[in-house]
Amino acid sequence: MKLPAQQSVCFNIKTAWHAISRMYNNGGSEFELSASLGFVLLNIDLEEGTPATKIAPLIGMETRSLTRMLKSMEENGLIFKQADTKDKRSVRIFLTEKGKERRELAKLAVKTFNNAVREQIPEEKLNIFFEVINQINEVVESKPFETARKKQLETV
Repeated sequence: MKLPAQQSVCFNIKTAWHAISRMYNNGGSEFELSASLGFVLLNIDLEEGTPATKIAPLIGMETRSLTRMLKSMEENGLIFKQADTKDKRSVRIFLTEKGKERRELAKLAVKTFNNAVREQIPEEKLNIFFEVINQINEVVESKPFETARKKQLETV
């Protein structure tokens, strides 16, 4: 059975995410904020900083991309790096005052979008959405391609 792209799960998730990302990018452009930058800022602990190695998995970003972004953020005065006091091999990322200001803008954008969604979509439907998206994440974590490939190899 051939599935039209518009009916595939991944197509709908991707198009929704691209629309959301464009919305954040357009809204944040005058403050030099992108969706990715905003999510990085929101995931840095204000008091203790955050280990650089913990940020990428939190936001689903490749480590190389995050490394480039952190370098740019440091050059733009949004963050600073400091050796971890407990583990000298680790580096913690902290926000500068400018970074904290941008973080507040990102936080406001996320709250505004979430409030708009909650005004349009009943809580029961959102609960179902969260349940379904968590199940989709579980499917992704189960590595379906590896499982299919193993089965394929067993039949050869």
